[in-house]
Amino acid sequence: MARQSITFTDPNDAWLNDQVNTKEYASKSELVNDLVRQARKQQAQIDWLKIKLEKAENKGFTTETREQILAQSKSSFNG
Repeated sequence: MARQSITFTDPNDAWLNDQVNTKEYASKSELVNDLVRQARKQQAQIDWLKIKLEKAENKGFTTETREQILAQSKSSFNG
């Protein structure tokens, strides 16, 4: 595991401390790692949507309903 030294602004440091003090996380490191995991997952979802939109733009119209597209999107994000 890589060890890093980072600096936080006062408001961000206070927020991190609050999260640790409320026992939501055991340490700032655990919290920051969780935030990075969430950001990576969110970026993967954004990348997936960009690919789908690009394919759709290149392909043209679809016969799928809005509900079918939404269900497929949710399935991909949760899987």
